[in-house]
Amino acid sequence: MSPTNDRSDGLGRRTFLAGSLAAGSLLGAGVPAHAAEKVPPIYARMYPFTLGVASGDPSHDGFVLWTRLAPEPLADDGLGGMPDATVPVQWQVAKDDRFSDIVASGSVTSRPEDAHSVHIELDSLDPGRDYWYRFKVASHLSPVGRTRTAPEPGVLAQHLTVCLASCQHYESGFYAAHRGIADDMPDLVLHLGDYQYESAGVAGRPRLHAGPETTTLANYRQRYAQYKTDPDLQAAHAAAPWLVVLDDHEIDNNWADEVPQDPHLQPPEVFLPRREAAFKAYWENMPLRRRSIPVGIDMQLYRTVQWGRLASFHMLDTRQFRDDQGCGDGYKDCPASVDPARSITGAEQEAWLIESFHRSRARWDVLGQQVFFGQRDNNADSLVKVTSQDAWDGYVASRQRITQGWVDAGVRNPVVVTGDVHANWASDLKLDYDDPTSATVGSEFVTTSISSGGDGFDSDPNEHPFLQINPHLRFYNNLRGYVRLTVTPDQMQGDYRVVPYVSQPGATPFTRASFVVQDGEPGLHQVADNPTPVRAASAPDTPQEWIDYTVYEETRRYT
Repeated sequence: MSPTNDRSDGLGRRTFLAGSLAAGSLLGAGVPAHAAEKVPPIYARMYPFTLGVASGDPSHDGFVLWTRLAPEPLADDGLGGMPDATVPVQWQVAKDDRFSDIVASGSVTSRPEDAHSVHIELDSLDPGRDYWYRFKVASHLSPVGRTRTAPEPGVLAQHLTVCLASCQHYESGFYAAHRGIADDMPDLVLHLGDYQYESAGVAGRPRLHAGPETTTLANYRQRYAQYKTDPDLQAAHAAAPWLVVLDDHEIDNNWADEVPQDPHLQPPEVFLPRREAAFKAYWENMPLRRRSIPVGIDMQLYRTVQWGRLASFHMLDTRQFRDDQGCGDGYKDCPASVDPARSITGAEQEAWLIESFHRSRARWDVLGQQVFFGQRDNNADSLVKVTSQDAWDGYVASRQRITQGWVDAGVRNPVVVTGDVHANWASDLKLDYDDPTSATVGSEFVTTSISSGGDGFDSDPNEHPFLQINPHLRFYNNLRGYVRLTVTPDQMQGDYRVVPYVSQPGATPFTRASFVVQDGEPGLHQVADNPTPVRAASAPDTPQEWIDYTVYEETRRYT
């Protein structure tokens, strides 16, 4: 659908609505008579906003608003208890949380074929400021969300707070880390994958998945609905705009392009419809722009979002176009990992990213992506590398081309931010990892999981043998949480915010470590006086036990 002029607020704001647009009166004035007639009476009595609200993909003059109607969110058919009929949804955007200064409003039709989700794509708003938004169906008002536009393209903003999140296995624990993100009130949240997990429920865990392993559109819709009922996740969505990319568990563990984890169990005629269903459900449940509406098994997710001249966020897709893992999953000595023909991004995305480096004039270029970027060898023998084939270590030439790309382009401050591995890591990035004295050319902040892996444990980060085998690795921690980045023209500081447990609700985040990257000086410098680690009884004792534990944690499937 092409952009439609909505002049219901008298300002001529241009909006894109994923559904039919109907100009509506302001929410405060009530539902127009013609709209109220379209809401079946029983659904007009049921509260539809059980999944909360969200915004995403901000630009200097707009953003995307999202909600999905689901009065019975765990309904087996995945439709959230909604009728097989269209339902009008009104919306408002204001400059204050009391909605005394409304700048845009309208009405959009939610459709059953999209699980009654709505995506409202706004532009022509003021740059570099907060906005508040809400929705209404019949007499029901949604929660209020806060969002933000980016600065104008030529403006060097003086401050930006970004929170990084990943891996929120619902059964493994509660989302205190998301409550911490909400309390931080960041300008932006980057979710780096594994928003939901596909496995069936397992009794005895802190929480229980509804439904079977997700393979159908109804399954995926139900699973997203269950995750989105979590109040802490809803609070984090309502606090700031999000940039999202998916990883593997949104579809199937360790999938690569058109290859599932178990090809003998999922031939193409089984896996490809599953991928199509998963992509559609992902679109329905995320605050994504229309460019990301999936077409069959394809979905456009890699993109750049500018934050004035302060930062460019290059959001990558390391699943949809990758060559299959060369020697299976897990840590291997794999000759295929150094094959120059292999890629984790695909040639087109790789060329786009390198061209983006050459075009960038940002102070900080941030690669938001899913799997560990820097080298992590678990073998002390320098002649034989044993590395994770599901990460960039399984695609060495691909990593080398992209790293060389930002060096050749003269990128001022390249920073990679990463999820996936259920632990905190910090890393300097090299062109030559075999020479520890070689120049550092970038930095990597790896966020731990929100909940995946359960409580974890605290310990001295220097105990992990990876830090001795790979001297460019600077930090490790096995608690759950998120990373908070504070970005200024002069530096980027990453605070590793962790919680002591996730097996019970209500944990309070604290800062486990902080690292700074100075403008024009690649590499991490630890700062801040952080708490002394308390070594848990469950922590490994020997170097080999540490390695075995890490390999197990990063390759196990939640079943």
